[in-house]
Amino acid sequence: MKTNVDNPVLAFVFRYCGSYAIYVVAIFIGLLVGVFILLPINEIVYYYELHIQQVTLKRYIYNLLYRIATGDITVKTFFFAFVGCGLGTLAAKLYKSLHRRTLKIQHLNGELEKNFPTLISQGENALVEFKSSFRWDFKENKLNKTLENVVMKTLAGFMNADGGTLLIGVADDSTIVGLENDYQTLKKRDKDGFEQAVMNTIAAKLGTNVCRQVILIFHEIENKEICRIIVMSAHRPVFVKDGANPKLYLRTGVSTRELNIQEAVEYIPLHWPSNKKNILNFW
Repeated sequence: MKTNVDNPVLAFVFRYCGSYAIYVVAIFIGLLVGVFILLPINEIVYYYELHIQQVTLKRYIYNLLYRIATGDITVKTFFFAFVGCGLGTLAAKLYKSLHRRTLKIQHLNGELEKNFPTLISQGENALVEFKSSFRWDFKENKLNKTLENVVMKTLAGFMNADGGTLLIGVADDSTIVGLENDYQTLKKRDKDGFEQAVMNTIAAKLGTNVCRQVILIFHEIENKEICRIIVMSAHRPVFVKDGANPKLYLRTGVSTRELNIQEAVEYIPLHWPSNKKNILNFW
């Protein structure tokens, strides 16, 4: 995880805590808030409620801070430290959630601003892939569900890299093929049925939680419908369920390839510093 933090302490935290660094910092700040803000406020309330007149408020607060520093009021200190840590954790979760949503919206806006016909005419590249169909085999002229795995590998490859766009219904040479043949293989033979089939396959092959990493948009060109799948970069490794062993795919250049064990072991800690344990979980 790269960071431009100048403070050496924060730089150390972000370097060795990875994506959990925000929690470490938030909990530490929450602890300080609990002990040095919430606890004193609580004691000030007591000061006025109990009508303590023996000492001034200023002296009372000074004595309170001294007692906190020397550990004289251990129970209250630990209680408010715990409350502060809890508030810090909640704040970190809220921040990460909002941050991810902001990045997703920015990515989506950037994709939608692209001219769709131009996107097709430019051909395939590191961030764009074409597929003639989702499950229809044009060579055999019949349903072929093994083609679904090819689509899943492409999606996983984008997720494990920097995201991308998959266009289904467009041939490798940018010819508009459309989705009509795929529609005929579905119970609900329209774009709603197609979207449902794609999302169900993603859930089964990549995991239910991965479904939120993709957005399906349908376009009509030359009186033919095309499915545009905008793929977000994942926050953890996404494996494709293919038989007994899950496999890791990565988008490299204009192709998607499977990483062998050595490549995966080297890639995961570099791309996801906080997910090193995934290496042991899958191998």
